[in-house]
Amino acid sequence: MSERPEQRKDPVDAIVEQWATVRPDLDTAAMEVFGRVFRLARAMGDRMERAYAGYGISRGEFDVLATLRRSGEPYALSPRGLSATLMLTTGGMTGRLDKLERAGLLRRSPDPHDRRGLKVTLTEQGLRLVDEAVGAGLAVQTEALSALGAERAGHLADLLRDLLLATER
Repeated sequence: MSERPEQRKDPVDAIVEQWATVRPDLDTAAMEVFGRVFRLARAMGDRMERAYAGYGISRGEFDVLATLRRSGEPYALSPRGLSATLMLTTGGMTGRLDKLERAGLLRRSPDPHDRRGLKVTLTEQGLRLVDEAVGAGLAVQTEALSALGAERAGHLADLLRDLLLATER
């Protein structure tokens, strides 16, 4: 990647420079992108975890509540539907559902359309909490993106969409 003179250095630059010293034959352009993507994901994941902790939930638990909320009224899905959306094993999902049910944020009940199935539904308390937590999470993300400005953030979103679509094929 080309460096502009005014650019500051980050930890990925140091890694790339080290590789250039010991293996000058390598093209590290991909490392410059994905190293930053991985570090950014970890840093923002930590920030999001702190934002949701103020509501007594983890990021993973937020994801469950948010998936139910996004599903629209009556804010209910099967455990299998939740697992598929969140790319979780049923065992991982069960632990999250147990904790959220104990906290009164969702309830599990028999599925009226499938005698063997369950429905997971947001409670009123869960609905209120996820609506507040999503705002707090978006505030953290918006604050981080403010370093780029709206136009550059939009351009970054477009580039990342293109890359994600290309890698998920």
